[in-house]
Amino acid sequence: MKMVELEIDGQRIGAEEGTTILDAATAIGIRIPTLCHDSRLTSAGACRLCMVEVTKGERSRLVASCVYPVEAGLVVQTNSEKVRKVRRLILELLWPSMSDLAREYGVTGSRFASRDTECNLCGLCVRYCSEVKKLDAVYFKGRGIDREVAVIPDLAKESAMCRECYTLCTGGRIVNQCDLAFT
Repeated sequence: MKMVELEIDGQRIGAEEGTTILDAATAIGIRIPTLCHDSRLTSAGACRLCMVEVTKGERSRLVASCVYPVEAGLVVQTNSEKVRKVRRLILELLWPSMSDLAREYGVTGSRFASRDTECNLCGLCVRYCSEVKKLDAVYFKGRGIDREVAVIPDLAKESAMCRECYTLCTGGRIVNQCDLAFT
């Protein structure tokens, strides 16, 4: 593969064309927080917690690092004030399910009304069941603020629900949903 040169947090690096900014940063020891990312799954860019600021020429913008490919000449800032501001907003929206990471960014509460749920809608369980297990027993139902993770009981029972997605769930919601499918 072709190598491209770019800069991440002041470090000039080379990365294979097609590599995401998240993977390139991780390879050189730079931590970018993620919620919906797992190396076994296709990147979704859904949570936007991995936002970084990229500059190419005169243009600067925020992008999801888990889906944005590296480019020659790209300048990436993983912890600029713009990035921190966006992450704080996202963490407020996810409050209280992400309270540990939120405190790291100085978020101690939320100005937004939140539902009482352990699920942060990262979609890891849904994508794992679909992409890895090829089962589709776990899915999203509803839209907007009514969106939630659900389980198709017949498929879950038929497969004896493998429960492998349990380790991906940061809030425990999928454990509760799957256990309900068996009762």
